[in-house]
Amino acid sequence: MSTGGASLVRRALEAVRRTPRWQKRLVVLTVGAGTLSYACQDNRVLQISDGTGGKKKVVILGTGWAGASFLRNIDTSLYDVHVVSPRNYFMFTPLLPSVTCGTVEARSIVEPIRNIVRKRGGAFRFWEAECYKIDPKSKKIHCKSGDGTNADANGEFVVDYDYLVVTVGAKPNTFNTPGVAENCHFLKEVEDAQKIRKSVMKCFERAALPNLTDEERKKNVHFVVIGGGPTGVEFAAELHDFVNEDLAKLYPDVKKYVNISVIEAGEHILTMFDKRITNFAEDKFKRTGIDLKTNFKVVKVSDKTITMSNPLTGEIAVPYGLAVWSTGIGTRPIIMDFMKQVGQANRRVLATDEWLRVLGCDNVYALGDCATISQRKVMEDVDSIFRVADKDNSGTLSVKNIKNVLGDIYQRYPQVELYLKTNQMKGFHDLLKDKETEELNIEEFKKALAQVDSQVKMLPATAQVAAQEGAYLADCFNRMNTCEENPEGPLRIRGAGRHRFKPFRYRHLGQFAPLGGEQTAAQLPGDWVHVGHSTQWLWYSVYASKQFSWRTRMLVVTDWGRRFLFGRDSSSL
Repeated sequence: MSTGGASLVRRALEAVRRTPRWQKRLVVLTVGAGTLSYACQDNRVLQISDGTGGKKKVVILGTGWAGASFLRNIDTSLYDVHVVSPRNYFMFTPLLPSVTCGTVEARSIVEPIRNIVRKRGGAFRFWEAECYKIDPKSKKIHCKSGDGTNADANGEFVVDYDYLVVTVGAKPNTFNTPGVAENCHFLKEVEDAQKIRKSVMKCFERAALPNLTDEERKKNVHFVVIGGGPTGVEFAAELHDFVNEDLAKLYPDVKKYVNISVIEAGEHILTMFDKRITNFAEDKFKRTGIDLKTNFKVVKVSDKTITMSNPLTGEIAVPYGLAVWSTGIGTRPIIMDFMKQVGQANRRVLATDEWLRVLGCDNVYALGDCATISQRKVMEDVDSIFRVADKDNSGTLSVKNIKNVLGDIYQRYPQVELYLKTNQMKGFHDLLKDKETEELNIEEFKKALAQVDSQVKMLPATAQVAAQEGAYLADCFNRMNTCEENPEGPLRIRGAGRHRFKPFRYRHLGQFAPLGGEQTAAQLPGDWVHVGHSTQWLWYSVYASKQFSWRTRMLVVTDWGRRFLFGRDSSSL
């Protein structure tokens, strides 16, 4: 070794001896951690199973209304909370139609998931990945990230859980109509709304090009909405306002060629609303020039035409420039695979009990659009209920006793109280009216309850239902230990004791349908129906107050103010 090299080694050894002990340990720890990390990456699938202080691990799949509401309300100091979702934000879906036309900007209606739990204590982890398989037997989920995280760069990893909360939502339902997936836009995600906004502007720019025939211009600015539900109707109304209030000034030569069509397979649009709202919406669309085609079923979509059929006219094909498909929701592949594992292969969505537990497996809960509550029929257990009430086997009960029985039935079967309060069983009210001192035949009472069973319906797949389910389940998790010792639910029909929690009860708070021209239809509890400009301001107030943070609340209100002052932006960004 040369003299210079030996001198360099001596200086290095002397530097190491002078280095404090804690720094040496830090170097060893860093190198060791790096080696361990490399060894983990060399595995084909990364296994993530660490916990925090012996806490139960709660894994949430999805960051939609149900998942975000659950995450917002759960006490993260009690559980080790993990979230897996392909998007790292919550999206305020009711304002998606406004994003398509620039009334509201896309970033104004999204809230990063980490912001929701940033100021709260407890363990929380988020992975931007998609779960493609649920294994309830081993209590693991299999996930895949878009970015490679291991040696094979396939981004796969496995997460175990103690409790799994499935809130993956649903996908658009094409009903296997040929050409829909390839040629139509959907309105389910923020990216969908942004694509529609760009496409609308491209349609106008194409129609403004020289050397086009009138037919070509009409085709380019013929906007077709398939589906007459709230989303489709609101988008058509937003687009009509965008065209008449903003684009007509910028494209005066193109305005006369614009046509907006709404195609609905049923006889009416907005069938989930009161008939007064449905009739008003149809009349308003006709007055404002929106072409409403009811009783038309779309059978095929090509890149140039939409083919629809009607019993009277047969099949007709119409050219179009942009088509938006909004006809309902379908089941995601992960849910279809999971349903096969738990014995629900013939269902459209996951079935849960009244406590949101997936039927057929333990410690798995499902909320939102991917699941529905399997409401038990009252008549299945009615004999055991009356056997307790009719102790002397007389076959009759006093009305006072029946009201006590009803209180217990309300807890077990929320749908009974729902139908009674909405006056859908007037005969049942008549049955109990003015009979405070008389006795009532049990068989008559059973017939009235059977009427409830015949009218049981699934809860609607709306943001309102999903948000309430998420808040309910989080409250159950927060009080799990307390309710284990002091159950608060109804008496168990099959088994001793009470259920730990009261079953989930949906409270319908009303619904809105913006119809354009600063007019909105509102249907609120108590049969309160109103349409007009004043209801539009109520819509502004409610949707601003329902934002997940003050940041998004201010952004949305600012966007509305900007639109009033300067109009909507027409750039193709």
